[in-house]
Amino acid sequence: MHALVVFFDAEADAKVRELWRRIGSTFEYPPHLTFAIAGTIGPKVRAELREDLSRLWLPDLYLHTLGVFSTTENVLQLGAVVDGELLAVHSAIHDVLAGRVKDPQAYYLPGNWVPHCTLAHGMDDEALVEAFAAVHPVGTIRAKVHEMSIVDTQTGGIDPLRKASTAPR
Repeated sequence: MHALVVFFDAEADAKVRELWRRIGSTFEYPPHLTFAIAGTIGPKVRAELREDLSRLWLPDLYLHTLGVFSTTENVLQLGAVVDGELLAVHSAIHDVLAGRVKDPQAYYLPGNWVPHCTLAHGMDDEALVEAFAAVHPVGTIRAKVHEMSIVDTQTGGIDPLRKASTAPR
């Protein structure tokens, strides 16, 4: 599987890692927010993404809402505030991906996407409640985008598409 993600600046990364520490979570990858997942995001599509992303400003993310959801496993997550800028970047990404990637995951498509940073997953109900209580309340974490990359979840490889925006803040 290939995931298109943004990694956070050092300060936001440290704040999320502190939440992970408090609940005993460990992850293979640094804290991130996922924009898309597909079976394959090939080289030609990556090149087009690089070109399109070079014209976009990547907005800061405000990780604000502590929540849970269950799909195939329980997830404790820190939801991002959804605004027009974030949705515009998400839409631009999916315009490039549409019809050009294999096996896109529906949870990340426009209209279904719940932008979030995972704090824990795969816990039973009791552990999930305990983890929620251990980090509640969570203050807003302003996460500046450090890098947008494709992560290969099978090999562990990370292919940077774009470094942080240099647009004035």
